[in-house]
Amino acid sequence: MESYGKFAQVYDLFMDNVDYERWADYLEQRLKTEGIEEGLVLELGCGTGTMTGLLAQKGYDMIGVDNSEEMLAEAMEKKVESGLDILYLLQDMQAFELYGTVRAAVSVCDSLNYITDPEELKQVFRLVNNYLDPGGLFLFDVNTVHKYRDVLGDTTIAEDREEASFIWENSYDPESRINTYELAVFLPREDGLYEKCEELHCQRGYEKTEIENLLKEAGMEIEGVYEAYTDKPASKDSERLLFIAREHGKQVQK
Repeated sequence: MESYGKFAQVYDLFMDNVDYERWADYLEQRLKTEGIEEGLVLELGCGTGTMTGLLAQKGYDMIGVDNSEEMLAEAMEKKVESGLDILYLLQDMQAFELYGTVRAAVSVCDSLNYITDPEELKQVFRLVNNYLDPGGLFLFDVNTVHKYRDVLGDTTIAEDREEASFIWENSYDPESRINTYELAVFLPREDGLYEKCEELHCQRGYEKTEIENLLKEAGMEIEGVYEAYTDKPASKDSERLLFIAREHGKQVQK
């Protein structure tokens, strides 16, 4: 089973509970506080481009990176409809390449939890540090171990809508801290029947200190860790954390 194949067609439908606009406002405020009011901004794991488009509307020159052709196809449709100038790249975030540096990078909606090996996640952090301008910012969110273990656990979630239906079964392994989603999507066909598509998604829960250590080992400096998209400090009850890290190691050219 593949990830984000047919599901890409209805991803936005089932993610309409995410307040992307509020998240975008928060990211914009954080960036502007650091003097980043324009310029190149990278989004890793951009998916269907919802956040990429919102930040582009706020005046940033956006680059979106994702490894799913189907998700990027949806993003490209939005780009054409909106007329926004966005560069989308079909690349794996563990080995992405840019033509130069960017002022900031963002990653939202637990995209980084899909990287289930800590060493591979550290490599992503190294790449981000490499492609940021001197002193540039990296803002990203991750789901917590608490969310996978205590909230999602071994639950089954189902939704039935006119446009599509899905059944989402969670299975959490406390030893590996990997949460496996078995997703069955039912898409209506013109003949009145439904097409069933199955996908398998795996995400890993990371402890706050683990992420902090990986960032430091990758050469980055940590500016703050918050309960996602708020100014509240991270706590044991946080289900999603937002990290703000700064590029370190480059010399500012005078």
